[in-house]
Parts: sequence; structure tokens; C-alpha cells
Amino acid sequence: MSEPKLVKNKELNIWEALIPVFALVAMLAYNVFVFQDDAISGSNQFVLLLGAAVAVVVGHFNKVSFDTMMENVGSNLKSVSGAILILLLVGSLAAAWLISGIIPAMIFYGIKLINPTIFLPTAVVISALISVATGSSWTTSATIGIALVAIGKAIGLPAGMVAGAVISGAYFGDKMSPLSDTTNLAAAMAGTKLFTHIKYMAYTTVPTIVITLIVFSIFSFTYEVGEVQGTEVLLAAITEKFTITPWLFVVPLAVIGLIVLKVQPLIALLAGTLLGCIAAIGFQPDLVSGSANSIYKQLMSAITTGIDVETSNASLNDLFSSGGMSGMLGTVWLIICAMVFGGVMEAIGALSRISQALLSLANSVFGLFASTVASCLALNVTASDQYLAIVVPGKMFEKAYKDKGLAPENLSRTLEDSGTVTSALIPWNTCGAYQSGVLGVGVSEYFAYAIFNYLSPFMTLLFAAFKIKIAQLKEVKS
Repeated sequence: MSEPKLVKNKELNIWEALIPVFALVAMLAYNVFVFQDDAISGSNQFVLLLGAAVAVVVGHFNKVSFDTMMENVGSNLKSVSGAILILLLVGSLAAAWLISGIIPAMIFYGIKLINPTIFLPTAVVISALISVATGSSWTTSATIGIALVAIGKAIGLPAGMVAGAVISGAYFGDKMSPLSDTTNLAAAMAGTKLFTHIKYMAYTTVPTIVITLIVFSIFSFTYEVGEVQGTEVLLAAITEKFTITPWLFVVPLAVIGLIVLKVQPLIALLAGTLLGCIAAIGFQPDLVSGSANSIYKQLMSAITTGIDVETSNASLNDLFSSGGMSGMLGTVWLIICAMVFGGVMEAIGALSRISQALLSLANSVFGLFASTVASCLALNVTASDQYLAIVVPGKMFEKAYKDKGLAPENLSRTLEDSGTVTSALIPWNTCGAYQSGVLGVGVSEYFAYAIFNYLSPFMTLLFAAFKIKIAQLKEVKS
């Protein structure tokens, strides 16, 4: 028998590449219209699979084998296996820190020490400091972020507004920290040195965070928050149920220390969960007691299936509730479905075709910056992963920046200003799903308040339009 002739895949045109994107956006829009805030609980996940099915049909008509598509889906799922494990451990850590009194202690001292009238800008600053120290917006949200959202609710602020402040600060730190994986990745993809990249990013990032702080300060002074006597009732309800002591903060400080020392996040989160369980045994005898078997069962149930602690104050009961690892399963499900869609889109060549179309529009310097921003945004929407939103445009646009005589830090800054920060604004992106799941606030609720995140791409385009701090290759000596 003669060897079968291989059929060469026909390259997609731009309209074919956009068919799955248009279909997905239309279906998601209708789904959100019907289900409102409940869309994230399952129906959006199925819509992502329907979008992947449309992409499969497009691929089939362009001679891409189903096996090829599934292999790429498998590769995509493998790439997020670490993120899925982190999500599950974040769920266990949140439950362990609740039953141990760590989160209640954060809320207790936060209510006592933080001035409600400047709570929102304070939340931005605290989140930024923690994120710079750890290099991780995810860790920031999973630790101090949860407590800040709870405190904000307790004093009467909308959860979406507080979550927006937390996410704004967290992503400032994620961008500017030399410990951040996205910061290192963007510098590497553009071919510039890490601290050159960070220094150059400061030109757009500092004005953006200043504007963010001003806006949240205005919110704080114009939004009515809880009165002092109301908070005293909350503090009494917390101490009735939990033993509150500053010693509880040893656990979160230990976790932050591990991350600063560059211990793997999975190990740090696992250590935080185990330390939280130990703290629960030592400090919360009213919640964790009995025989060794009974204590083991109580702790394992809390970190796996969740815990609800009822207090004498009804408004605190929602705050003192954690779904544990099982509470993260909806987010895990969303990430898996998003990776299926992104994997098929990549396999059929749709992602590269869309990026090529954007690159062809880059006739001027501003057009090149705008095309980079658009490419990062498009990949955050279609590939559902911030790393792909940095890597793919970084590879594609590196030569274009050189050809126009632009220093590589222009590209690395633009990748971060548009790829890293906007990922949290897409509900089905891994970052949007994570932030929503951990903070317990839907993306639609915090979107309008994540000021730093959606202002960053506009700031980088503003600098490009007016040719502010656009370094030329001849200026780079090192």
C-alpha cells in the first residue's frame, strides 16, 4: 500500500478565525442576560464548551484533525494544573484561617484600627504592599484580600467596590515586584533586563495608581459607612465566638515570609493550611474540641467541604462562611472549560491569525502600541490565560519593535499594562475566575471598581500617543 498523502491545513482567514469569538461573546451575553449573577455558577462553563464546539467545526472545515485539537486542549489543561492545585489549596487555607480565628482577627483589628472614612484607599495601599512583598496578586487576594472585603461589608461598603480596591492594589504590586512571575516573563519575552523593565513600567504605573487612589478617596468621602456604635456590636459578636489574639498573625506572616523566600506557592499554601489547623487547636477550643478523632474530623471537614460559623450578629454570618476546597470547584470547572476553548482556538490557528491581523495594522509607532494592547486583550478573552496574553504577543511583536528602532522595554511595559492587569476583568479568564472565586465577588460586581486594571492600557496608549518616555534602541547601553 502506498503511504497516504497528508492534507495540508488551509490557513484561516480573519473572518473564519473570528467566528468562534463572535459566537462565544454572543452566547455569553445572552447567558448573562438570562442568569444574571448566577451565570458563573455553571451555565457560563457550558457556553465556553459550546464556543469550543464552534471552533471545532471551523477547524474541521479547514482540515484540522480532531485529535490535533484534543492534543492541544490536553496541553492547555496541563499548563493550568498548578493553578488548579493552588485554587484548591486556597480554599483549604481560607477555611483553616476561618476556623482558627485568623480571618476573624484580621476583621476585628481591621475594624478597630482602620478609619472607615479612608478605608478604600487604605485597602488599595495595603494590598499593593503585600503584593509587592510577595510578588503575587493571587496570594494577596487569598490572604488580606478576603479580610478586607469582609471588613468593607461590615462597615456597609458594597463588596464589589472593596474587591475593586483590593484587586487594583494587588495588580499594582504584581506588576512592580521583582518576585512576580508575570514581571519576569514580560521582561524575558521582550528581551530586556528585569529592573530596566520595572523602572520603565513605573512611568505609566505610578500615575495610574495615583489616579486610582484619588478615585477611591473620593468614593470614601462620599459614601456613607457604618457608625462606630455599629462596629462595636460587631466586635462583641466576634469575641463571643472566637478567641482573638495578635499571636494569630504569626501564621499569615509565616506564609508571606515563605513566599518572599521564593518557596513554591503550593508549599507555602499547604504550610499555611496546616499552620491554620494547628492554630485552631491551640486558640479556638470552643470550635475545635473533643477526642483526637473528633478534632481531626472537624478540621478535615472544614478545609474540604467548608464551614459556617454562626454568631449573634446576622451580618457576620455571611463573612464567617467558607466553602473550603469544594467551594473552589466552580472556579476550577470554569478554568477547565476556558482552557478547552483556548486550546481548540490555538490548534486551528485562530489565535495566531487574529494576532497577525492586529500586527498588520501597526503602520505607525502608536499603531504598534495599539496593536500590542489589542492583541493582549484579545488573547485574554480567547485564550483565557494571562501568560498566553504575554507570551504570544511578546513573540510576535518583538521584531516589529526592533524594526521601528524601539527599545525592548517599550514592549515589555505594554505587555504588562495590557496583558497582566486586564486578565482579572474577564470572567472566564483564569485570573478573573480566581479573583471572583476567592473574594466571593462576581467579576461583574467589581469590574467598574477595578480602576487600576482597566486604566492601565489607556495610560500606556496615552504615553504612546504623546510620545512620552518612548525609549529608542540607541538609548539602551546595557
